[in-house]
Amino acid sequence: MSKRSSLFLAVAATVSTFMIPTFANADALADIKKSGVIKIAVPQDFPPFGTVGTDLKAQGYDIDVAKLIAQNLGVKLVLVPVTSANRISYLTTKKADLVISSLGKNPDREKVISFVGPYAPFYNGVFGQKNVAVKSAADLAGKTIAVTRGSIEDLELSKIAPSSTTIKRFEDNNSTVSAFYSGQVNLIATGNVVAGTLSKHFTKKPLDTKFIIKNSPCYIGLNKGEAALESKLTAIIKTAKSNGQLNRIAVQWLGAPLPKQL
Repeated sequence: MSKRSSLFLAVAATVSTFMIPTFANADALADIKKSGVIKIAVPQDFPPFGTVGTDLKAQGYDIDVAKLIAQNLGVKLVLVPVTSANRISYLTTKKADLVISSLGKNPDREKVISFVGPYAPFYNGVFGQKNVAVKSAADLAGKTIAVTRGSIEDLELSKIAPSSTTIKRFEDNNSTVSAFYSGQVNLIATGNVVAGTLSKHFTKKPLDTKFIIKNSPCYIGLNKGEAALESKLTAIIKTAKSNGQLNRIAVQWLGAPLPKQL
């Protein structure tokens, strides 16, 4: 064997030795169990899924589901506040182990992360006051509508709105809601549960459903390649549905039981 060949094999062996850890299989569930902590990304401005209570503590449907997950795993829960725009990046950059933030599943997101669920009913649509004549996407022509950037409403509305529609995108849900109630826009794209909650709080300007954009139940988001964690979460949600735990959360925060088809 030539000196050049011997040198090549030696270098290759050394490189391979250093590269082995890079290809080791990740196991988020084992890491969570070992650390005794799970970091879950949740909304902080999206009632009733997630908001800050008068005691300055996070509360809502997604927060209770996060607590359910942590309890079943036997670990401490650390809540990580996120917005619609940054929740997936918080997961993929390991700032959070899971995303439980009224997250809808679609093909583009499935290329990046995995999903478990669904765990909550949700549909998004266009809402406004009754005197605004809108019954379909075509009726948005020439109108202005508010939406939260990066949300499922934003993605779907962009596909169906006429080119003459002005879509005002805001960085968080509070800003989107404020735009409607301050009179900047007379239409808003959001979820049915959110619209119902807003109508209860702002009785002088209740929201009327104009049309449904998409039925999009909520899923738990996790990083790809985490088979053990995915299997465990699937079992937890299945049990929570069958024993009534998830239904109690739904009644408390959504004011209605879980639909049978969820």
